[in-house]
Amino acid sequence: MRDKRFIAEHRGGPLTKAQHIQLILWACKCAENVLPLIPDGIDERLDYAIKIAKEWAKNNASVGDARNASFGAIAVANELTSPVEIAVARSVGHAVATAHMADHSLIAAKYALKAIKLAGKSMEDERKWQDNALKNIDINQ
Repeated sequence: MRDKRFIAEHRGGPLTKAQHIQLILWACKCAENVLPLIPDGIDERLDYAIKIAKEWAKNNASVGDARNASFGAIAVANELTSPVEIAVARSVGHAVATAHMADHSLIAAKYALKAIKLAGKSMEDERKWQDNALKNIDINQ
């Protein structure tokens, strides 16, 4: 069952557009923070997904655009073999999917943490980074 706090106002929930934008920008930051864990270059579909998510936050892309970009990122994840890289690509896919459903932002953060764990890095440091990143989102950027 979905957490009702993540249902947008236009769908009868309490989540304001500004909060939704804050969540998608945070999800993008979480995903971008782990992109360097892909050592052999970032697939253009992942870059595109992050771009579309940020454009959605500026009202320059539709939810449909974000949905399609998310499918592209998930396709990348399905083509990869490295568990770290798969987690990174899934983080990106869920970041852009936040345009459709705000609670995808939590899954983007979760996959970023998974990538960090699989890479043998500090999950505690990543959690602190994620918390700080959420507090410092400027929705007017």
